[in-house]
Amino acid sequence: MPHSTDEPRSRGTGRTGAVGAAGVADLAVVGAGPAGLAAAVTAADHGLDVVLLDAADAPGGQYYRSPAPGLGATRPEALHHHWRAFTELSARLAAHRGTGAVRHLGRHQVWTVERSGGGEWNLHAVTGDDRETRTTVRARRVVLATGAHERQLPFPGWTLPGVVSAAGAQAMLKSGLVLPGRRIVVAGSGPLLQAVAASLTRAGASVPALVEAAGYGAYARAPRVLAGNPGKAVEGARYGAELVRAGVRMLTRRAVTAVHGDERVEAVTISQVDRRWRPVEGTGRTIACDALAVGHGLVPQLDLALAAGCGTRTGPDGSHAVIVGPSLATTVAGIWAAGEPVGIGGVELALCEGELAAMAVVREVRGGMRAKDARRAVALGRARRRMRDFAALMGAAHRPGDGWSQWLADDTEVCRCEEVTAGRIRTACEELGAGDTRTAKLLTRAGMGWCQGRTCGFAVRELAAAHGSGTGPGGPDRRPLACPVKLGTLAGLVDPG
Repeated sequence: MPHSTDEPRSRGTGRTGAVGAAGVADLAVVGAGPAGLAAAVTAADHGLDVVLLDAADAPGGQYYRSPAPGLGATRPEALHHHWRAFTELSARLAAHRGTGAVRHLGRHQVWTVERSGGGEWNLHAVTGDDRETRTTVRARRVVLATGAHERQLPFPGWTLPGVVSAAGAQAMLKSGLVLPGRRIVVAGSGPLLQAVAASLTRAGASVPALVEAAGYGAYARAPRVLAGNPGKAVEGARYGAELVRAGVRMLTRRAVTAVHGDERVEAVTISQVDRRWRPVEGTGRTIACDALAVGHGLVPQLDLALAAGCGTRTGPDGSHAVIVGPSLATTVAGIWAAGEPVGIGGVELALCEGELAAMAVVREVRGGMRAKDARRAVALGRARRRMRDFAALMGAAHRPGDGWSQWLADDTEVCRCEEVTAGRIRTACEELGAGDTRTAKLLTRAGMGWCQGRTCGFAVRELAAAHGSGTGPGGPDRRPLACPVKLGTLAGLVDPG
């Protein structure tokens, strides 16, 4: 199989020299967001040869997405929390790149991971402007820090121009310094909504309402978890006060159940919902706006973990996440996971887990660790447990209720790629005998388009479970390829002999 074409580099006496000697790194980290950055620089700090692969040009991931240099942004830190942590990690990464301790391969999209005959891991990637150039990076161990994507629930009118995802609105602002509109309703569920609404108001947008389908009572019923994470309560209070000052109405137990407009968004209907997220009849009200930023939490990105055979579990928010032990080791030897693939938890948790996973790799490579590092690992483990408790509380509090599908009319598109409506999925389940998600997809093509179900997958699974004869949504979607790959790239991996 082809190797990465990087030239071998010399190493200091404290390094293993694995990449230079055999083209095999001690560690490959996939994803250069908070968890991946922390893992890569920590491993390099301890003398390991590291390859850091990411689909983006620059490190930072979705969270630390920054404006392009040509836009002339003078204070990119104004759009971020924990910016100092990112600048410190970036400086350490730059130093390690300078010595050759870390090879940062930007614009390298890893599409699958497989174990080689020699026991190492082959990470197959595509790169270049057209993603046609193929490369394979070899490593003895892997940390998967692949992040997450946003969960979307369909509703009538959600395909109109002016409807964007909540995270997408924030990405537009962070990377392009542009707004999706001037009067923007923010809706869905989860703490991300507060951050998005605050960012939009700071940038000059009017946000008439923040519409949260869940409530916040679950937090008050978990005083022990809140006491262990006092910064979270302070952060929530700070956002709340900022939004009140900006004139944003905070509406809980409500959801956007329809969008109105001809050429683009002109207004939205907001309805009260019960604890199962079923619309309460007669409670709909209309709010004029020219954009809607909507999202219902994040979903771990598991394609590579599933390709490698890692076990998964169902989290408190209803999404699937990678099973890991206290040191972030997965069920597959030689692979660790950190950050959102382990379960949605935010940037502080991702930074903690990235460092902790790297230290576990160092311990395995070196056969132990110094007392100072062992104490650091213990402290990280305690912090991780505390933050994971809060993540579980957050996931349970904002988990979509099973009544959300009552928002849908039969002609509401669920799968936008293949233009599959809710009515077609219901017919496939109720009349054609589709008892599970896979059969519903085969009968309707829902989830078979360009995004491969990343946008509609959750909705299709929930509809199939509600209207079919199956027992539930089942396991996570398994895709053999984590991104679109041309047949020529696949053919190049086949040994003609």
